[in-house]
Amino acid sequence: MTGDGGTMARYVALLRGINVGGHRKVRMADLRALLAGLGHTHVATLLQSGNAVFTAPERPATAIGADIEARIAAELGLTVTVMVRTSADLRQVVERLPFEVRDPAKCAVSFLNTPVDRDRLAAMDHAAFAPEELVAGERELYMYFPNGLGRAKMPAVLGRHLAAPGTVRNWNTVTRLLALAEGVDHRPPTG
Repeated sequence: MTGDGGTMARYVALLRGINVGGHRKVRMADLRALLAGLGHTHVATLLQSGNAVFTAPERPATAIGADIEARIAAELGLTVTVMVRTSADLRQVVERLPFEVRDPAKCAVSFLNTPVDRDRLAAMDHAAFAPEELVAGERELYMYFPNGLGRAKMPAVLGRHLAAPGTVRNWNTVTRLLALAEGVDHRPPTG
């Protein structure tokens, strides 16, 4: 896609820690308007947990995320970390899943803004969280929680072993976002 002589790309923005337990509320209509105000087009949101898909001139994902964070702070008065991936990046995340999806609601990906610090992650006692599973990707962590995310022990301690914050999405959400980013999700977005 091109526009104004530049290359356009599809992006996915994942906002960390909004609309959880009634705190840091961001209406998805406001998020869509905010993204459109940044000049992004074909904006759609999925669920109420801060998932957005949009088209924008091709730029580094970190720069786009920083712009969104600054606009959220200016317009909504919230400090929110935003992880951004291109649709191609998200396609790779899906294709590189290192284990079988036994139950998509119990499989999750934690998206980070920086590469996984494998040394810090190695310091974590993985056996203490069995049967929960964790496999490092490039800028994401693949996780499986046999007892469900709500009962998982690992996420509460994981942040101490990472160099950067992350935001978790279950496999159903990840694959729906990919479909939406690639234009093949025929279900109406929610939120």
